Amino acid sequence: MPRTIAFLLFDGAEELDVAGPWEIFTMAEELQPGTVRCYTASETGSPVTCAKGLRVLPDFAFAEAPPADIVIVPGGIGTRRERRNPAFLAALERLRASAGVTASVCTGALVLEAAGLLDGRRAITHRVGIPILRQNPRITVVEGARYLDEGDIVTAAGVSAGIDMALHLVRRFWGAELAARVREAAEYYPEPDEPPAQPPSSDSAARRSSA
Repeated sequence: MPRTIAFLLFDGAEELDVAGPWEIFTMAEELQPGTVRCYTASETGSPVTCAKGLRVLPDFAFAEAPPADIVIVPGGIGTRRERRNPAFLAALERLRASAGVTASVCTGALVLEAAGLLDGRRAITHRVGIPILRQNPRITVVEGARYLDEGDIVTAAGVSAGIDMALHLVRRFWGAELAARVREAAEYYPEPDEPPAQPPSSDSAARRSSA
């Protein structure tokens, strides 16, 4: 039987937090049919507008969302609202009750924290969310990892790290061979970390602005 993966959406969700893992999981289904079934859900089932303006029409309202094996909460500026939204937290609690894994990407970890799911665990999030997680002394906040697997809870760092997390879950549930095939099909080969670009000098900035 395929595993069902639920993406819980909201206004202000970061696009790549959703689209990156969605691409990985659905590519696994293309390469090995019968593996994965993905759906999206929002509070009312109405379209959501993501952080950069992409509009998404969810498959279900939260109340109608079917059971899932994996529940994914994306990040984005909207998490600051949803972590205090009783409807979102109730939907998360209902779906995770029968799910094997609840996962967050980026600042989606702030929603998991609000739901009490990170207490007593290690967790990671986007760097802007780390100070918020550190306010909770029951969480061991980790920096520098792309994702952390705590069994039934998996958290990923910022934005693109959701792709790494999804590949990890493919490897965990369906094996290293399928994960390698998905990575090859996606042509996902991140370059080694490079130091951040230096800001331009005031002289070069002035020359560009006058060009």
